[in-house]
Amino acid sequence: MNKESALHVSESKPEWPVFPAAMRAVAQVLSYILHPLFIPTLVTFFIVQSLPEYFVTFKQYSVRFPYDKLYFRVISISLFFPLLTVLLSRALHFVDSFYLRSQRDRIIPYIASIIYYFWAFYTFVREGVAPSFFNAFFLGIFLAVIAAFICNIFVKISMHTLGWGGVIGFLLAIMVGMDINVTIPLVITFFIAGLVATARLVLAAHSPAEIYAGFFVGILSQFIAYSILG
Repeated sequence: MNKESALHVSESKPEWPVFPAAMRAVAQVLSYILHPLFIPTLVTFFIVQSLPEYFVTFKQYSVRFPYDKLYFRVISISLFFPLLTVLLSRALHFVDSFYLRSQRDRIIPYIASIIYYFWAFYTFVREGVAPSFFNAFFLGIFLAVIAAFICNIFVKISMHTLGWGGVIGFLLAIMVGMDINVTIPLVITFFIAGLVATARLVLAAHSPAEIYAGFFVGILSQFIAYSILG
């Protein structure tokens, strides 16, 4: 190897490790299944089924099955409208990809999500029916999205670990604040969060720092929200 080649190799940046195609395919599937868009609905279902005594009024308002109106509200705000925003943004060429790979692509979805989650939090509080810890959960999401939007100016924080970090923070908050044993759900959530973080690294979607930043912001946002409303 001549001096010029050696100099080129020494100055080259470290590359991401290359994982087998099968591992990348599994990571992609996990990224879809455990997408943060599904988290509010999953948490709502888990909380309602585990603590139904706090959601009696929502059950009384049901039409076709228990808590159907509550589920519809959560799914509309946290899944349907954000997904519609991305689809419209892509159709109008405001974003380059459905996957929101760049920081620029994330600007409109972040702004839209801030509006959606503020509306969710505001309506639940104004209605005065939902328990305070449930309101705190949506306030925590609202704060996390604002923080992620600000961080997006400097770094492409992981939305996947932001979401699952929020679940960890929420479970820890109600465990400490309400003295509820959530050991099993917490262990399961840690396991899922680990899978998600690994999947995002395998796909080279984020750096380790962006993964950890997502967890930190998600957990901290829920703690702040619970300290305000819990």
